[in-house]
Amino acid sequence: MLRIGFVLSPDFQMMSLAAASAFEFANLTAGEPLYSIDFLSAEGGPLATSLGNTIDTKPIGGLGHDTLIFGTGVALQPTPPALVAFAREAFHTTRRVAAICVGAFVLAEAGLLDGRRATTHWLAARKLQAAYPRIRVEEDRIFIIDGSIWTSAGMSAGIDMALGMIEKDFGADLAQSVAQRLVLYHRRGGGQSQHSELLALTPKSDRIQTALTYARSNLRSSLSVEELAEVAHLSPRQFSRAFRAETGQTPAKAVENLRLEAARMMMAQSRHPVDVVAAETGFADRERMRRAFVRTFGQPPQAIRRNARGAMAEDIPG
Repeated sequence: MLRIGFVLSPDFQMMSLAAASAFEFANLTAGEPLYSIDFLSAEGGPLATSLGNTIDTKPIGGLGHDTLIFGTGVALQPTPPALVAFAREAFHTTRRVAAICVGAFVLAEAGLLDGRRATTHWLAARKLQAAYPRIRVEEDRIFIIDGSIWTSAGMSAGIDMALGMIEKDFGADLAQSVAQRLVLYHRRGGGQSQHSELLALTPKSDRIQTALTYARSNLRSSLSVEELAEVAHLSPRQFSRAFRAETGQTPAKAVENLRLEAARMMMAQSRHPVDVVAAETGFADRERMRRAFVRTFGQPPQAIRRNARGAMAEDIPG
């Protein structure tokens, strides 16, 4: 039986414990105790959660865990020195060390991510890269494995990561059965960018939101200001003014970002030729799409595809 330890800080986000359900259901699905689960904290005892209640924890150290998973709150706060030291020690004493969401900052502070690929929630990814430039932060990944270190994006991505651990430990069939029980994808398609672009645009009015939803669903259309204004039931001038006021972007820039988001996802996940991707996402031709990729991502579309395939081969090897 493999022992899993969730290492928690005060006021940790309860959602981070959702990953524990994957291991629980692995036991239920297999009909035998494959995993045991401990909740740990620096001193042990009752620990406050993000909901204001408490959870009983064991003190860190000396429990012989196979896997340690570090979880924190959604806000970036100083990590207790004892947890940083424990993370550093865990690298040498456990088979696998992981972090959910901004728990990656704990591993980064311990120096465990230096020279490695890692991810975290897209809102914190650039902060992680700026604070720890030796890390190769890949902000569009759901989770990443680099050697014995695992990192996931947001809290729900911790479940994806747990499914990946189950697959690596006991095979794809069990992981798929657990995912079915949890009504989840065995391997979720797409990266964080499928959420981040529309979430970054936070219009206050239903009219602008309706126009954005229409744009995302009709990328092959011209999506001119006139077309979007008609969807929003505003004049083009009113629409442009309201759109910039509510999102901080021009309609043209927002449309290009949505096209880029969709095109990057298609390049990473499909085998469609570049010309087809350009047509499906509304770019006039492959050259226009290439220039937009280089300007925004620093790489042409083909490089995005190569990197995605290489990363997929590294994560969940046989």
